Amino acid sequence: MPAKSYGMICPISKACEILTPRWTIPILTEMGYNGYTKFTDLKRVLGNISPAILSKRLSEMEAVGLIERIEDKGKGTIDYLPTDKANALVPILDALAEWTQKHIEAELAVCSYDLSRLMWYLRQMIVVNELPRRRVVVRMNFADEEGPFPVYWLVYEPHSGIVEACVDVPSFDVDLYIETTKLSFGAVFYGRTSVAREVAEGRMFLSGDKVLERTIDRWMPRAALASVEGTLQLAAAE
Repeated sequence: MPAKSYGMICPISKACEILTPRWTIPILTEMGYNGYTKFTDLKRVLGNISPAILSKRLSEMEAVGLIERIEDKGKGTIDYLPTDKANALVPILDALAEWTQKHIEAELAVCSYDLSRLMWYLRQMIVVNELPRRRVVVRMNFADEEGPFPVYWLVYEPHSGIVEACVDVPSFDVDLYIETTKLSFGAVFYGRTSVAREVAEGRMFLSGDKVLERTIDRWMPRAALASVEGTLQLAAAE
C-alpha cells in the first residue's frame, strides 16, 4: 500500500490508500465476481500485470485483511480468498460499474482493452444452447488490433459442449465471418450499441451462415452491465 498517507482524516481518503494502488480493484473483481483464486488464473485473466506486481499486491491485500492465503500442503496448492472485508465492497463496486456505464462515454470506456482477455471470457459465456447442434466455427477479425493476434476463431463442438477460442487457423470450414473493430465489438458487449446498429453503420460486417447471422443476439453474450438503464451509447459513425 502507499508508503505515504494522504494526511487527511476523511474516511474516503483512508479507503483510497487501501484500494487505489494499481491492480487492487481488478484483482478483487476477478476474485469476487469470477471466482478466480489461484495466482496463475489471476495472472492470465488480468493480462498485463507482471508476476512480480501481482505477488506484491496479493501480499499487501493479505496484510490489510482483504484476502486470505490458503495453502494446501498436501496438494501443493495456494488459493487466495476474499475476506468478509473484501466482500463488503461488492455493492460499492457494483455502483461504481453502473456509474461508469451511465457517465463515461462509450468511446473512452471501451477504447482500450486486452482482446485476448475478452475472448477468454467470451468462450465461456457463449450461449451454446442457441447454437446449431453441429460443429460451429466463427472467424472474428479485429481491424484495429495492434497486437500479434487480430484474428480469433471460436470453435464449438456439440459433443463436448465447449467453445474454444483459437489464434491458429483450425482445420475446419468457417461458418460465420465477423469483421469488426475492438471499439465496435466492445461496445456491443457492454450494451453501448447493438449488432444491428453496428452493421447498419458499417462498423461490423457479418457473412456466412444466415441462421447464425440472424440469431447472433441470442448466442453471442453480453456483459451483465449491458442491461444497466441509462447506459451511454456509442456515437454515430461519421
